[in-house]
Amino acid sequence: MANGTVNDPKEEALRATRTLNPRPEAVVDAVFTASEFCDPRDLVQVKYEMVRRVRVDKVPAARAVREFGFSRQVYYDAVAALDAGGPAALVPGKPGPKGPRKLTDPVMEYVETRLAADPALRSRDLADAVFTEYGVSVHPRSIERALARRETSRAQESPKSRS
Repeated sequence: MANGTVNDPKEEALRATRTLNPRPEAVVDAVFTASEFCDPRDLVQVKYEMVRRVRVDKVPAARAVREFGFSRQVYYDAVAALDAGGPAALVPGKPGPKGPRKLTDPVMEYVETRLAADPALRSRDLADAVFTEYGVSVHPRSIERALARRETSRAQESPKSRS
């Protein structure tokens, strides 16, 4: 390769699924250092084994987090994730925003109410009204796109029956 590194298919797969442990060298647990099966690069496997070690082997949490290269908060988050959704819940979620930040449901309901009362309102007027009512500065085009998305989702939720 150009930079002298060899492409490892497993590492590439872990990276693609966002489960590549960013600090595999911090995992000093004996099972991981002595076993070919246990891979310190596999974030899900490392977190699962850390929780299992505390629950089953009765290793103190402070020692487990030290040997697995995590903080106590990461341990407690892993426990909560396992309890809530099993091992699959240890896979990190997608990064980035999870929903609208400015045009939330209450804001959009307000916009739709204003629009229903006066269909002649322009998106600029609606943006001004949102700023006045909620203190949120929104571009008029963002309101237009949000209204279109809501209309599309309503159309998909209740398809019209054909007679």
